Amino acid sequence: MMMMIVAEFFVVILKVLWAFVTAGARWVVRPKEKSVAGQVCVITGAGSGLGRLFAKEFARRRAILVLWDINSQSNEETAEMVRQIYRETETPIAEDGPVGGVEEVPAFKPQVYTYVCDVGKRESVYSTAEKVRREVGEVDILINNAGVVSGHHLLECPDELIERTMVVNCHAHFWTTKAFLPKMLELNHGHIVTVASSLGLFSTAGVEDYCASKFGAIGFHESLSHEIKASEKDGINMTLVCPYLVNTGMFKGCRIRKEIEPFLPPLSPEFCVKQAMRAILTDQPMVCTPRIIYMVNFMKSILPFEAIVCMYRFLGADKCMYPFLAQRKELMNNNEAKNGI
Repeated sequence: MMMMIVAEFFVVILKVLWAFVTAGARWVVRPKEKSVAGQVCVITGAGSGLGRLFAKEFARRRAILVLWDINSQSNEETAEMVRQIYRETETPIAEDGPVGGVEEVPAFKPQVYTYVCDVGKRESVYSTAEKVRREVGEVDILINNAGVVSGHHLLECPDELIERTMVVNCHAHFWTTKAFLPKMLELNHGHIVTVASSLGLFSTAGVEDYCASKFGAIGFHESLSHEIKASEKDGINMTLVCPYLVNTGMFKGCRIRKEIEPFLPPLSPEFCVKQAMRAILTDQPMVCTPRIIYMVNFMKSILPFEAIVCMYRFLGADKCMYPFLAQRKELMNNNEAKNGI
């Protein structure tokens, strides 16, 4: 019995080493990207920011887009961008004719569907998901992208905003997944993408609710990944996206130490999404952008807390959100003053 355990342990070691080799090989040889043409892709928070860019990238790859957003107007604007991309990429397919000639047949024409959905309300998620299944079909790819930030220090943040942040950034992932995962499991086919944040791997001061929601989203994603592996459904893939600060305006005013900022500037949304798309299309389990985030996350796991505090202070990361919070507070005060006139 002991010999069997020892032998199995050595097999496990070999598999772990092989996992390191294959992971390293992905850095050297870029894996081939899979096709998503004709697949149904649901994107939450598609009306702006990263959601809109994800929609455009999937449109270029001829996926059928299902766009969810709480804002109908911005969602329709994204849909029109997608339709334009469809028109630009539309080409006829050449096929052999009935007598050996070549004739052109119309290419597959993907469509885009828009739905107004508040992912912070589970009834809205479930009813919208049912409409999608009825009007579009079964979902192949789910991009959990919708997110909000309250922009208040903890003791100044209304409880309602804390709850809203947790529900939209974390709880909504449970509901969208429960809506679409059963059919993926039945067909052993699908891909679930969690758009989280580097602030779900390590935190900073002033955004406790946001960090907690992203930590929760990552915990949910990792647990679900293990559950899918345990069920031996090898046709279902999971990708976790953890970008550094993205220049979408969501955290406008956030600043690290000015001497360090040229080496670690905010990411352009386009670069962030292109890196994420590469990971999704090659079935990469996790992508951190930029790559230094992998190192920061590793160091956070092994360094004493006081050492982490010293590094934060050196980088100016300890209070990097304070200018952003001050701007939000000033904006709110100005709005209250205008409403009071």
